[in-house]
Amino acid sequence: MSASNALQVVVAGHICLDVIPAFRKTDRAKIADLFIPGKLINMGAVKVSTGGPVSNTGIALSILGIRTALMGKIGDDFFGDGVLRLLSERGLNGGMVVMPGEQTSYTVVIVPPGVDRIFLHNPGANDTFGADDINYDVVKRARLFHFGYPPLMRRIYEDEGAELARIFERVKALGVTTSLDLSLPDATSDSGRVNWERVLERVLPHVDICIPSIEESLFMIRRAEFEKLNRDAHGHDLLEKLDLGLLPEVGAQLAAYGPPITVLKCGVKGYYIRTGERAALERMGAAKPADLDNWAGRELHEESFHVPQVASATGSGDSSIAGFLAAFLNGQSIEDAIRIACAVGGQNVRVFDAISGIHSWAETLAMIPGWDKNRLAGEGGYWTFDARLGQRVGQFDRSRRRGAP
Repeated sequence: MSASNALQVVVAGHICLDVIPAFRKTDRAKIADLFIPGKLINMGAVKVSTGGPVSNTGIALSILGIRTALMGKIGDDFFGDGVLRLLSERGLNGGMVVMPGEQTSYTVVIVPPGVDRIFLHNPGANDTFGADDINYDVVKRARLFHFGYPPLMRRIYEDEGAELARIFERVKALGVTTSLDLSLPDATSDSGRVNWERVLERVLPHVDICIPSIEESLFMIRRAEFEKLNRDAHGHDLLEKLDLGLLPEVGAQLAAYGPPITVLKCGVKGYYIRTGERAALERMGAAKPADLDNWAGRELHEESFHVPQVASATGSGDSSIAGFLAAFLNGQSIEDAIRIACAVGGQNVRVFDAISGIHSWAETLAMIPGWDKNRLAGEGGYWTFDARLGQRVGQFDRSRRRGAP
């Protein structure tokens, strides 16, 4: 096998079947005006696709030219057959564990016009996924192992994340670089009552790239601030109320648990990244940064790309992770990695499903020059906007610590 055809990434964790009905255009912006008991709502076409990070991030990486293997767990039911058929069309179905008698996870994605997404989710076979469902003989051939959505996988989050820690410890022992994505727990569910701060304290010492959203991070380590933002949003996207000054605080807290690279996905408010010093990056394993000096001791914020007609944000975070990891594996600079992440996320929101909007690596790079950004007003005292980079630079960034202009 040539180096260009060698396996680069294994994406493991949560997988489901997504059912996404399209709403017709309406001037109603409040969810209560749409969902009235007894009301018939005329819908458009329905999109059926695989969902969850195994599918969304894994397939997007494949489209971007990164050879990827998927590892997930499904049942031997109708939805499971659908998952296998859809993955087979892309040559990516070989890593699924099929469990007789278990249900395949599904999500009905409700995307009313002008309202943030609502997910009707059944975790299904994801709840029984564990460390023994991973093929470590395949993992050890890869450069990077990415795991997604522990809060939607019961066995993974039980016992303060013991099973998740077991997975990451074993993968790190193989010399493979590790990456972790999270998801927002349902506050009323068993997952919502887990001590997630303790889980992160246990798992993140074995994680090289921690890449959750700001909402997930706040829920897990700053619950009071998450709830306040939610209240202030009055049913709208809480990111509308997000102050960029909060990102360095959350990023520093996550980084203190151990990951050399900490990323916060912020939706329409872009991407935040904070990295450790060179020695920490050198220990990352098979996929450490190509230019350690460029990546070491950095703190940056990239604004998102403007999409005039947003169809759906379903899977946009997963797609942006694929963009980031593809850039990282292709040896891009830290500045370009977060820009490419935002570009792939921007591709995603133009379509209803999580995959069909993703372009090839070359096409993605060609889209970026001249693509307008969602400009954010004011940086406050912490951030300095670098016109040369087109990015905000935080006080932790080594250039500012050294007093450079």
